[in-house]
Amino acid sequence: MFIKLLIVFTVIPIIELYVLIEAGRQIGVGATVAMILLTGIAGAFLARTQGFQLINRIQTELNQGRVPAEDMIDGAMILAGGLLLLTPGFCTDLFGFCLLTPGPRKLMKGGLKKWFNQRIQRGEIHFRRF
Repeated sequence: MFIKLLIVFTVIPIIELYVLIEAGRQIGVGATVAMILLTGIAGAFLARTQGFQLINRIQTELNQGRVPAEDMIDGAMILAGGLLLLTPGFCTDLFGFCLLTPGPRKLMKGGLKKWFNQRIQRGEIHFRRF
């Protein structure tokens, strides 16, 4: 677990800094800053619209007496995408946009569900009912 946290908190920011520095060198500092601002604005808009659509789907599912399990996974992915877009950098923005866009999110959701099912079958994840 320590290695994973080390990667998340050190290696990813180093990669982001390298990409930002190279982008600034290639296209200029002003254009790089403008791109970061534009991705933030676009990401906020996308997260907002996707979030409101998701809330409506969850309410519909609940009103029909169904558990909105799929929509809850989408909600977590939209939240993660929005958080990644708050982080300045092109790599995290790209991943954040993938989580906010329905097509790529659907592909990632399939992999995430498979990963969860494997961990449940191995007994690494337990569910408790009250």
